[in-house]
This record gives sequence, structure tokens and C-alpha cells, in this order.
Amino acid sequence: MEKIAVSRLYPKEFRANEAMKTLRTNLVFSGPSVRAIGITSFGASEGKSTISMQVALAFAQAGKRVLLMDADMRKSVLPSRLRIKGKMEGLSHYLSGLANVSELLCETDVPGMCIMFSGTRVPNSAELLASENFAKLIPALKEVFDYIIVDTAPLGQVIDCAVVAEHLDGIAM
Repeated sequence: MEKIAVSRLYPKEFRANEAMKTLRTNLVFSGPSVRAIGITSFGASEGKSTISMQVALAFAQAGKRVLLMDADMRKSVLPSRLRIKGKMEGLSHYLSGLANVSELLCETDVPGMCIMFSGTRVPNSAELLASENFAKLIPALKEVFDYIIVDTAPLGQVIDCAVVAEHLDGIAM
């Protein structure tokens, strides 16, 4: 697979660019143990996927090895935003035991940044995210990446974010 083009999504406007750097810095100042960070919002269409992508880009541009994990297995928007055509295997495949993590990490055109897509929509996303497979996944990924930015489902609509939060170092809302 070709490298996924994500660099074009980094904000070009000065204020937006500085806001992402400020958010990145604030996350870094949360402490060295805060490396797996969920991004959520209360409702749908409030920009959490955009912020997740831009924060991951900001970390990569600072020389960090970062993974953007799409954990919104109910209504992911990342493949369409990145103009990915066809089915993408992802987190749902790993959690279901259908794929290995190494098969699901997609390189981007930004050095040090990878993406793991959500995969196929599933009716039992909360149960999959509460599984032992997910509990083991985050510590394993921390051995490879400096930061893991997790784009989650909206907290005010479904329980998925609360389930994921148990395994992360923090949540930004």
C-alpha cells in the first residue's frame, strides 16, 4: 500500500497551527507517563476526528513516533477524510482475532506517524473495546510509539469512550 497522505490536513492558518502546538505542549506537560491519549467530544460532528488527526501530526512534526488509532468503530470518518477507497482492515479486525497488529499499521507521508483505522463497523464495539485484546494492545503499542492518539466515539452518545478510557493515560474532551 502507498503511504497515506495526511500532511495536507495539518492546519495552514497560523492560529490553528499554533493551537495544535499548544495542545501538544499541554499534553506533554501532563507528564511523561501520559502517552496514550483519547480525544472525544460530547456529540457527533464536533471536530474530534479533525483534532485527533492534527494533534497526531503535531507530535510527529516534533520528531515523535506517533500512532493515530481510530477507535470509533460505529461511525468512523477518517477513511473518507483521507480519501481511502475500498475496505480498510483495522482495529475491529484485531479485536475480533482476524488480524495481527502489524498488518493494520498504515504508514503516512509524515515521518514517524502511522494510522490504525477502525476497520469494519461492528454492532458490538463496546464489547470488543472491553476485551482482553484491547487491554493488551495499548501497552504493546507503547513499546513502539512515543504517543498513541485515540479518536473515540462521542462520550454523550455511546459508552465506547468510557470503556476505552480505562486503558488510556488520559482523555481530552
